[in-house]
Amino acid sequence: MTRWLTEAVPRGRIAAFRTLIYLFVAADLVVFTPWVRTRASVPGELYQPLLIGRLLPLPTPTPPVVEVIFWALLLAALLAATGRAPRLLGWTVCALYLEWMIIAMSYGKVDHDRFGLLIALAVLPTAGRARHGDTTRTEAGGWALRVTQIAVICTYFLAAFAKLRFGGLDWLTGSVLARAIIRRGTDLADLIAQVPYLLIVAQFGIVAFELLSPVVFLLPARWRLAMVGFFYSFHVVTIATITISFAPHLAAMTSFLPLERVRPLVWARRLAGRGPVDVDTPPAPPDQAGPGVGDEPSALGDQVPAVGRPVGP
Repeated sequence: MTRWLTEAVPRGRIAAFRTLIYLFVAADLVVFTPWVRTRASVPGELYQPLLIGRLLPLPTPTPPVVEVIFWALLLAALLAATGRAPRLLGWTVCALYLEWMIIAMSYGKVDHDRFGLLIALAVLPTAGRARHGDTTRTEAGGWALRVTQIAVICTYFLAAFAKLRFGGLDWLTGSVLARAIIRRGTDLADLIAQVPYLLIVAQFGIVAFELLSPVVFLLPARWRLAMVGFFYSFHVVTIATITISFAPHLAAMTSFLPLERVRPLVWARRLAGRGPVDVDTPPAPPDQAGPGVGDEPSALGDQVPAVGRPVGP
C-alpha cells in the first residue's frame, strides 16, 4: 500500500501540476468566485462559520480582512505558480485559500467541488522543488498526486453516498434533474427533458457512475486515462445542460494526467522558429526509473511489469 501511495512520478509532472493549480487559484479569485468579496458588506451576525472556522480563531469577515486576503492570495498564487519557494509560498496559498473558502461557505451553502483542490493545495508544498521537463522521479511528488487523486474520487463516491443518505431511493426516481433544468437548464437540457423517462435513467446513471468511480485505480494505465476522459465528458454534459462547471474539481483531476508532456513554452519556441528547444534534464539511472503515475510503455516496446501492484495514473 505504501509503495502504491508513493509511486514515483517525473518531477516535470509535479512542476506542471503545481503551475496549473496555482494559476487556477488566481483565476478562481477573479473569474469563478469574485463574489466572495461581497461578503465584506454582509452584516457580521449573518456569518455562521463552518466547524473549522469555529475551532480556529478566525476573524469575522470585514472589508479590510477580505481585501487583505484577496490581494495577498492573488499575489502568492501567481508567485507560487513559478515554482519558486515551493514550501513557503505553497503553505501560504493553502492557508489563505482555506480562509477564502471558509468566508465563501459560511453563509448557508457549501460546494463540494472544492475538496480535491483544497487537498492539492495542502499536499503540493510537500512535493519539494520540481522543474518543468525534468524526467527524474520523485516519490514525494507521487504521494502528492496520489492523495489528490484519492480526494477527487472521494468527491464522487461520497456525493453518491450523500444522495442516498439524505434522498434515499427517491433521489433516483424523483425529479432532481427536472428541477435543476427548470432552475438553470439550457436549450439542450429542454430537448433532453422531453424524452420520456430519460431523466430518471440519467439519475440512476449518475449514482452508478459515482459509486463505481474508485474502479479507476484498478484499471491499466491506458484504460485509466480513458475513464478519466469519461469523467471530463460527464462534466462537459453537465455544463452544457444545467450550467454547473465544477471547475475546481476539474483542475484537481488533472492529477491523473501525464502533464509533463504538455510543454507550451517549448511549443511556442518551436512555432517561433527557434528550433526544438528542450531543457529536460537527463533521465534517471535505470535503478531509479521505475514506472510513474500514469506512465505507459514507450513506443519502442519497453514493457513495465505490474508485479501485483496497480500502476498509478
